[in-house]
Amino acid sequence: MKAPPAWQIRILDTQIMSAPRQRSPSRRPSWIIILVSLVCLSLIGAYIFPPENYPACYFFASSVCNPFMDWLPPAPVREFTDEEIAATAVFANLLLLPPIQVTSPKIAFLFLTPGTLPFERLWEKFFQGHEGRFSIYVHASREKPVHVSPLFMNRDIRSDKVGWGQISMVDAEKRLLANAIQDADNQHFVLLSDSCVPLQNFDFVYRYLMETNISFIDCFDDPGPHGTGRYSENMLPEIEKKDWRKGSQWFTMKRQHALIVLADNLYYAKFKLHCQPGADGRNCYADEHYLPTLFNMVDPHGIANWSVTHVDWSEGKWHPKAYRDQDATYDLFKNITSIEENIHVTSDDKRIVRESPCMWNGMKKPCYLFARKFYPEALDNLMRVFSSYTNV
Repeated sequence: MKAPPAWQIRILDTQIMSAPRQRSPSRRPSWIIILVSLVCLSLIGAYIFPPENYPACYFFASSVCNPFMDWLPPAPVREFTDEEIAATAVFANLLLLPPIQVTSPKIAFLFLTPGTLPFERLWEKFFQGHEGRFSIYVHASREKPVHVSPLFMNRDIRSDKVGWGQISMVDAEKRLLANAIQDADNQHFVLLSDSCVPLQNFDFVYRYLMETNISFIDCFDDPGPHGTGRYSENMLPEIEKKDWRKGSQWFTMKRQHALIVLADNLYYAKFKLHCQPGADGRNCYADEHYLPTLFNMVDPHGIANWSVTHVDWSEGKWHPKAYRDQDATYDLFKNITSIEENIHVTSDDKRIVRESPCMWNGMKKPCYLFARKFYPEALDNLMRVFSSYTNV
C-alpha cells in the first residue's frame, strides 16, 4: 500500500492529539473535604475538651491554633467562691516564701503511734552523733508510751484518738506538723509509724531530704474503685473528679508545704464531711486521698509523686506485707535500697502497672529511705543488720 503524503500525516497527528481524553471520575475533592472537616473538628475538640492539665493547643503549634481562637466560643470558666479565692491567694504566697535562713536546719521526725514505740533503740542508733540536726515528736493515740531512749523522753505531744481510715488520721498528722513547725529550725518534716525503720544512715537521709526543693508525697491517678471510685460529687465545686488523687500517707515535706497543710481549711472540710468509710455508699479513706489531692491542685510540680517509705503491697491484701524476725535480713535491706523505680498499680480490672524512675535533682536515685511494716520481734535482727549495712 502506498504511504499517505506527509501533510496528511501531520493532520492525523493533530487530530489524535487534540482528541479529548476519557478520564474516570476522581474522588480526591471528597477526601480533601473530609480531611479538612476532621482537622477542624479536632481543633474544636482540643479547644473545648483539652487533655487534663494541658492547654487547648497541646497537640498543635500556637501558630496553627491562634487563628481559630477568634471565632471559637470561649471555654466555660467556673466562678470561684470567696473561700477558694482566699485559699488560692494564701497558698500562692506561702509557696513564694523563701526558706528561713537558719544556722542549723533540722529534720522533724513525726512518729504516729498507738503507744510505745518498739524500735526506739534502733532509732537512737540512727540519730546518735547528729544532735542539733533533728527533732522528734510523738503522737500516741491510745496509751501513753513508755520510752527506753532518752532521745524520745519528753517528746510526746498532746494527742487524741485515731481511727483507721477516719479523718482523725489526718487530724493527727496536722497536730504533729503544728507542734513541729513552731521550731523555726525545722525545715523538713517526716511522718513515720511505729512499725517504720530507717534503711540508710542519718547523713544519707539528711542530704537526700535537705538538698532538694521538693516534698516526697505519693500521688497518682487511679481510675479504679480504690481511686476515683471513692470520689463523691459532694466534693464539688471545690474539688472536681479530675483533681482526685490517691497515695500513701507516709510523707516527707518541706516547710512551705507544711504551712499549706496547716493553713488549709477549705479542702480539709470537704474531706471531713464527705470522705469517710461508708460515706455515700462507698468507703473513702481521707489519709489516702487528702494530701495527694490537695497538692495535685495546689503545687503538682513541687512533689515527687512517690513516698520514700517502702511498703510491700505484693500480697494484694487490705494491709501490706509485715516482716517477721526471720525476714529482717541484710539481703532485705539491700533489695529495698536498690530499688530505683516507683510502681503504681491501678485498682480497676486492667490492673495497669505504671513505673517511673525516682529522680532526685535530675538524677536517678534509690527511692526509699525508710520501710514498714516490721513486727516488734524483729528488733534484735534489725539492730545487727542496720549496723552492718550502714556501717554505723
